[in-house]
Amino acid sequence: MFNRVFIIAEAGVNHNGDLQLAKKLVDAAVQSGADAVKFQTFKAEDVVTPGAERAQYQKDNMPEKDESQLEMIKRLELSYAQFRELYAYCRHKGIIFLSSPFDQESIDFLAALGVPYFKIPSGEITNYPFLRRIAGKKRPVILSTGMATLGEVEGALRVLREAGATDITLLHCTTNYPALPEEVNLRAMLTMRQAFALPVGYSDHTIGIAIPIAAVALGAEVIEKHLTLDRTFPGPDHRASLEPGEFKEMVAAIRQVEKSLGDGIKRPAPGELAVMPAARRSLVAARDIAAGEIITESCLTAKRPGTGIPPNFWDVVVGRQARRDIAAGSILSWDMI
Repeated sequence: MFNRVFIIAEAGVNHNGDLQLAKKLVDAAVQSGADAVKFQTFKAEDVVTPGAERAQYQKDNMPEKDESQLEMIKRLELSYAQFRELYAYCRHKGIIFLSSPFDQESIDFLAALGVPYFKIPSGEITNYPFLRRIAGKKRPVILSTGMATLGEVEGALRVLREAGATDITLLHCTTNYPALPEEVNLRAMLTMRQAFALPVGYSDHTIGIAIPIAAVALGAEVIEKHLTLDRTFPGPDHRASLEPGEFKEMVAAIRQVEKSLGDGIKRPAPGELAVMPAARRSLVAARDIAAGEIITESCLTAKRPGTGIPPNFWDVVVGRQARRDIAAGSILSWDMI
């Protein structure tokens, strides 16, 4: 699906329900070098029941507010008209607009809007009717797998494929805000790649940039990370987000690591070729060797530079006859023996 690591700036609901703040997040994503900026599209009443409590991390991140989950996400909701404006704004700024739907109607809206990929949030991995609706849109799918077992991932993949999805990327994720590094278990990303033979990536909720960079080194093809203008803003996700300067630093580090991965073939790098003569050794005459003399081990040593016979040919040279006089300290070449 991607020809380089695809970096998603997860704006999510960090706009706090304010369209102008959402546009500033788009600007920050562009300036950071992200490939896409992603929001969350939902009709609050279609997502949560009136009596549902907030998740513990939401209570921890907003202890000053005494409200239900419905009241909280209602404040964070943007209208479809506002999303149309955001989509146009992203196109104008030259960045891919993405948004995770959280209800059936929002799936249809985003498909009509023209999103190039559907990003499925972790909480919907067992929502089979939801998965079927997305698969039916015939777009590439990025599936987050936070909170899921390998069996649940397998079940979601079966449903998606049966409903028509053919291009799927799996994101490993730890669904907590912030997530503890010791609970990340990055090797599970590799387990999914091996189990399902699919591209994998990582959706990060830890503090800082170290873990997503490590994920790229392990083979992540997609990185998703929350972006905020200010971590002290009120809201459920700001605390586990990167501020613009940090996000830009992460993108730069990922691109550097990405360049370093190479093709896996073990061979000298182009820059090493010029170093080899100075760093490697050659066979050198340890003493004067007379023409016709049989070369013994006592005749040889190995010294820099590596411009003559390499010392891995030591056993080949020993026992041969010198063609001419060889002065002590001479670098041996094949025409001497």
